[in-house]
Amino acid sequence: MRRHLALVFLGATACRGGADLDHDHAAPEAVELASGSGSSAGVSLVRIEPEMLRDLRVTIDKVTLHAAGERVSAVGEVHVNEDAYAEVATPVAARVAKVLAKPGDVVAIGQALAELRSPDLGQARAEADAARAHLGVATQAAERKRGLAADHLVPDRERIEADAAATEAEAAYKVATSALRKYGAADGDTGIVLRSPVAGTVIDRDLVVGQLVEPSKTLFKVGDLSTLWLVAHVFERDAVRVPSAGTATASFAALPGKTREARIQWIGREVDPTSRTIAIRFDVDNADGVLRPGMTASVSVPLGDAADQALCVPTAAVQRIGGGWAVFVPAGVGQFAVRPIGRGRDLGGGVEVMSGLRAGEDVVVGGAFLLKAEADKAGGGGAGED
Repeated sequence: MRRHLALVFLGATACRGGADLDHDHAAPEAVELASGSGSSAGVSLVRIEPEMLRDLRVTIDKVTLHAAGERVSAVGEVHVNEDAYAEVATPVAARVAKVLAKPGDVVAIGQALAELRSPDLGQARAEADAARAHLGVATQAAERKRGLAADHLVPDRERIEADAAATEAEAAYKVATSALRKYGAADGDTGIVLRSPVAGTVIDRDLVVGQLVEPSKTLFKVGDLSTLWLVAHVFERDAVRVPSAGTATASFAALPGKTREARIQWIGREVDPTSRTIAIRFDVDNADGVLRPGMTASVSVPLGDAADQALCVPTAAVQRIGGGWAVFVPAGVGQFAVRPIGRGRDLGGGVEVMSGLRAGEDVVVGGAFLLKAEADKAGGGGAGED
């Protein structure tokens, strides 16, 4: 049987790009179809002459193994890594004397960030010095009384009173030094040095020289930005199926066309009563420093066992022929066998194959729809010969 066809075909995307069988152009010649019991439409083989094949631009791809687990999309937001993050404030009311770090600076643990001045520090230091001196006098008096009491030169009552005074002086000294420690590292009589408790980058700074600052105000935010947290909120029906050690894929509105691997670190233990979602936290590598806390993201989260695999073919390869699904398998030069398959789930640009194919087999992707049209005609489903 010979037919003349005028065809225009737009290639479809698949799990991966296929290769053209022939890139040359020529006028279409003929298509031959062999009937049989191999497909739902009663057609088992489609034969195309070489000239026709070049015009059809038929491309092929491989049957591949893909992760069989389903995936679900969720909205997320980038946060600092709270395990390597700190907010620095003044321990007491003080005035800013010198600012030593600015946003974007990389600092080490214990590095000075700012110097403050506080009159309260001078008073606390004086009280600590006085308490230390009083403790020394009381301790010496108690030792002298104990020696005299041992020689029966003073009554035991005086020894007991001296020991009590020494104990009281020691307690007062501990209180005074405790009050002094809250000022942290000090410089002279009134200076306070604010130091970074973590190594990382100065994310934010909120103080200027001469400003009076209070303990309730955060002056510096410092964090390690090489690894960030990505928190996504997944509906409860899906969150319970997320593997605890899985890997998701994150895309960011600020970085179109680029994705990052996100490693699942923690799955929430309670459901938000308003949104009916569960928070899931991921670690995202940020060694290049492109990501910023506060960025929004779309996260493709795996569900089920990530170790399970399924056969997959590009979506464009699967065609509805007769009452079932089929693909076209190259069967020689210009010949394509109609292979019925059991179709499963959609797997991100591909289709799961339940039966009928093996991993590594070739299937037609580009041109599959046109071959399907010819198979339909041969099976009585098409109309028109020319």
